[in-house]
Amino acid sequence: MTELANNKALFDEMKCCVVVPTYNNVQTLGKVIDGILKYTDNVIVVNDGSTDETVQILQGYNHLNIISYTKNKGKGYALRKAFKQACLQGYMYCITLDSDGQHSPDDLMLFIEKIKEEPEALIIGSRNMKSINMPGKNSFANKFSNFWFYIETGRKIPDTQSGYRAYPLFLLNKKHYFGLKYEFEVEVLVRAAWSGVNIIHLPINVVYYPKEERISHFRPFWDFFRISILNTFLVLIAFLFIKPFSFINSLKKEKVKTFLQKYVVNSNDSNFKIAASVMVGVFSGIAPVWGWQWGLALLLAFLFKLNKVLSVVATNISVPPMIPVVIYLSYIIGGYAYHYDAVSLEYSQNIGLHSIKINIIQYVIGSFILATITSLVIGIVTYILLRFFRKKVTLQKKTGN
Repeated sequence: MTELANNKALFDEMKCCVVVPTYNNVQTLGKVIDGILKYTDNVIVVNDGSTDETVQILQGYNHLNIISYTKNKGKGYALRKAFKQACLQGYMYCITLDSDGQHSPDDLMLFIEKIKEEPEALIIGSRNMKSINMPGKNSFANKFSNFWFYIETGRKIPDTQSGYRAYPLFLLNKKHYFGLKYEFEVEVLVRAAWSGVNIIHLPINVVYYPKEERISHFRPFWDFFRISILNTFLVLIAFLFIKPFSFINSLKKEKVKTFLQKYVVNSNDSNFKIAASVMVGVFSGIAPVWGWQWGLALLLAFLFKLNKVLSVVATNISVPPMIPVVIYLSYIIGGYAYHYDAVSLEYSQNIGLHSIKINIIQYVIGSFILATITSLVIGIVTYILLRFFRKKVTLQKKTGN
C-alpha cells in the first residue's frame, strides 16, 4: 500500500474529516486544499460568503463536500455548519485548519496519531508564539484568551487561539453553541472543559507572512469586544454554577472525612480561628459580590490571618440551589431595614429606573444583614461543635479508645 493510500485509510479508519472555513483567501485556498488532499479526501470546505474568486476555485474540486452561502456570517457559524454536516456523514472527528496558508497540511498526520493515543480529547495545535513575523496583536490576544480560559476552567493550555484543532464530534455535537464569529472557538473550548473533555496541545508548524502579504479578517475592536462579552458571560456561569456544582460533585464521603480530619479535627488552629474562618466564608458567600465570593473570602482570611481553605469552602453556602433563597431573604430583610417605599416582589406597573434603584439598594442592604446574621449563627454553632467534638477526640486519644 502506498503512503498516500495508507494515510487515506487511516482517516477513514478513524472516521475523521478535515474542515476548512474560508472567506476571501483566494491566494492560498487552492494550495491548502491540494496539501490536504495528499492525506485524505474527507474534506469539508465552507465558503463563508466570499466575494472574490473562491467559488471558481472550488468548482475544480467537485469531489469534495462544499458548503457555500452568499452572506459572510463569521468563522464560528462556518464551523458549526461544518460540524453538523460532518456528524450527518458519520464522522467522529474533524480537524480544522485555516485557509490562509498559516497552517501546514503536513501536520495532519500528527493529529491523527494523537487522536489514536487520546481518542476522547480535544487537541489544539500549539503554535510557537516567537515565530518570525508573528503579529504582536496575535501574541497579546493569545495571552488574553489563555488567562480567561484559566479563570473559567482552572486549566492552563499554551494556545487557546489556534484554529488548527482536532474535535471529538461525538462528545460535542449535542450542545447548542452561541458564538458566530471568532468567539466560537473560545466558547467550544470552555464548554468542552466544563463537560470534562480532556484538552491537550500538540506542537505544530505555523507560517506568518510579512505584513504586506498577510490577509486577516480579524477586526481588533469588534472581535475583542465580542470575545470580552463572551468571557464575561462565561466567568459568571463558571463562578455561579460550574465551580459550585463541581465542588458538590467532589464531596464524596471519604473526601469529606479526610478534609474534616485535616482542616478541622487535627488542625493546629484554635476553635475560635476555625469558627472565624467559617464565618468569613459564609459572609462572603451571601454578600452581594456574585462571581467574586472566593476572592472576598481569600482577602478577608488573609487580612485577619485565618484559615484560607476553610473560608473558601464555606463560601459554597451560595451554591445554585440556595441562590434563590439567599436573594429572596436578602430582599425581604432589606425591605424591613430600608424604609423607602420600595415596591414588593409582585409585578407592578410603576417599575422604572427610580424603583429599580430602590430595589437594588434594598437587596444590597438586606444581603449584608443576612450575611452578617447567618455568619454569626453558623460561627457560634461551629465553635460549640468544635469544643464538644475536639474534646471528645482528645479524650479518646488519651484513653486509647
